[in-house]
Amino acid sequence: MLLKEASARLTQSELAHLGAGEVGYIRKMKSDEVTRCFPEAPEIDPTLDLWALFAADGTPILLTDNRSSTFFKAAEDDLKTVSLH
Repeated sequence: MLLKEASARLTQSELAHLGAGEVGYIRKMKSDEVTRCFPEAPEIDPTLDLWALFAADGTPILLTDNRSSTFFKAAEDDLKTVSLH
């Protein structure tokens, strides 16, 4: 109920910027998803599991094969992290 009330009071622009500069999310990715989120990335072995750090608005920040690196980068950028499943 609280989220419904909050979203009713926020403009679309305010909602899009919620958590900007404060929150980042970490997501496990397969190589076939990489091109969509990281178009500049080179071709990657399809069997490789990757980890990505994104800003709250979905802006890609880091792509790595080491999950710990995403947490280090988030801490470096003063972002609180959440994981998506």
